[in-house]
Amino acid sequence: MKKPKTRTQPAQDTALKWLFLDMNAFFASVEQQLRPELRGCAVGVVPVLADSSCCIAASYEAKSMGIRTGTRISDAKSLCPGIRLVQARPAEYIEIHNQIVSAVNSVLPVHKVYSIDEMACHLSGSQCEPEQAILLARRAKQAIQEQVGNQLKSSVGIASNRFLAKTASNLQKPDGLSMITHEDMPEILYSLELGDLTGIGRGMLSRLNQQGIETVEQLYALSSERLRKVWGGIAGEWWWYALRGHDLPEHDSKRRTVGHSHVLSPEYRTQQGARSVMVKLIHKSAARLRKLSYYTGEISIALRYPGKDSWHDRRVMEPCQDTASLLKIFDGLWKQRPTYVAPLSVAVTLSKLVPESAMSLPLFPEDRRRQELGKLMDQINMKFGPQSIYTATMQEAADTAPMRISFTKIPDIRIEADSKKHNV
Repeated sequence: MKKPKTRTQPAQDTALKWLFLDMNAFFASVEQQLRPELRGCAVGVVPVLADSSCCIAASYEAKSMGIRTGTRISDAKSLCPGIRLVQARPAEYIEIHNQIVSAVNSVLPVHKVYSIDEMACHLSGSQCEPEQAILLARRAKQAIQEQVGNQLKSSVGIASNRFLAKTASNLQKPDGLSMITHEDMPEILYSLELGDLTGIGRGMLSRLNQQGIETVEQLYALSSERLRKVWGGIAGEWWWYALRGHDLPEHDSKRRTVGHSHVLSPEYRTQQGARSVMVKLIHKSAARLRKLSYYTGEISIALRYPGKDSWHDRRVMEPCQDTASLLKIFDGLWKQRPTYVAPLSVAVTLSKLVPESAMSLPLFPEDRRRQELGKLMDQINMKFGPQSIYTATMQEAADTAPMRISFTKIPDIRIEADSKKHNV
């Protein structure tokens, strides 16, 4: 008779293995660094200077007045009449980001960049000792101040895995330094809200609450089997180990979508203006799709109108990656849109992604030529600068929809930056 299999849990290593660095109010801090007249002022960084838009970053002076990421500009002006609104300059933020990575590397190798304002360093040997880890954290913070700029504050967390190190970095802001040791666990987590834990967004929070889980202490008390059921898969078991400090390897998540969205500036809030911007978003999305070596099997477009009205439509198609095919499908979708009023924002999303390695070459010569043309244009733009060459359909939109930065990915300036030279 065979003995039942039992799951062997990995031995827990309590060493401090990770240092996580989070830049504070990054976009606003960069503006204060580059523009001395903004220092000490309430600053809101915005995508466009229109009251219908919102802040994508706020300085700590603005935060003290109740302004946060996502605050509408009109509301920000009411909360803080003296707020200094600054239009975002993504290229500057990427340049400063690269300088920060270089500064941290001068103290400790950066293991992974997680976003434009977050990175992690792996600790080993004597670096895992609490005193040495704290010394390295202070040196990294000092290197940023001295090599990049004294307006750039950071919070650092130290722990046995990346999840807890990031959690620690959020315990003291701005300019904090916190450490979570094995002896601190799990009580140090109990003062946090569930939503404070990275990976628990509004949807997951709602699901946890429906299961009767409303505190971190309740979450911690659950078995790995129960967490698997709550999360609906192995991700729940990952949480069990992460909360207990196990240093598990990260798994690359599968990319599901490629897309862009844009809040229209007032001069483009017309039917033709919105279409021009949408055409450029499709060009940018197609270029990213090819750079990432994917094909798309579905394109969707979305429009937001004044008030809460919105419209979206989508089209499933044979997987493709060339701009011309996507624009042709877009034209069909665009004809279905409401035309009673011009939109305030537009968005395009490419989904049902298929790795290029899983695709065979196009069967028909015309399809192959379109694919080859797209890649040739990408090569020219990579060498001579973004938008050195583009299709004539983008002529009206070449200077619209400038580069944007989310907090989870850093754009490739060679694709995203805006410059106009030739069209074909």
